[in-house]
Amino acid sequence: MTSLHKITIHHRQAGRTITFDVPDGEYILRSFESRGEQLPFSCRNGCCTTCAVRILSGEMDQTAGIGLSKEMRDKGYGLLCVARATGDLEVETQDEDEVYEMQFGKDLGSIKSKAGSPFDL
Repeated sequence: MTSLHKITIHHRQAGRTITFDVPDGEYILRSFESRGEQLPFSCRNGCCTTCAVRILSGEMDQTAGIGLSKEMRDKGYGLLCVARATGDLEVETQDEDEVYEMQFGKDLGSIKSKAGSPFDL
């Protein structure tokens, strides 16, 4: 018998909280989507930060993700698209730009714009 884990997502962008029991080892985003819930995501490969969440309590297996640095994971951030349920979990969705700036800094965009595009003629 597969154990179930209570997964609670505070969906900030939608202003609501969603809770489901998710089987052990199942992808959290996929499980919520199969129940008709629309959560933020983009690449589904753990490469971007569109589906980033801040972990409020519990843990998740997100070893397949590469879009967050070890430092960000250590600070309690995760990526729902590659997260597997390993126990009860409570998370809060994040703004992609917030997470990106925390990880790479605000200056990255200004450096890129000052350098110009290699396609500029």
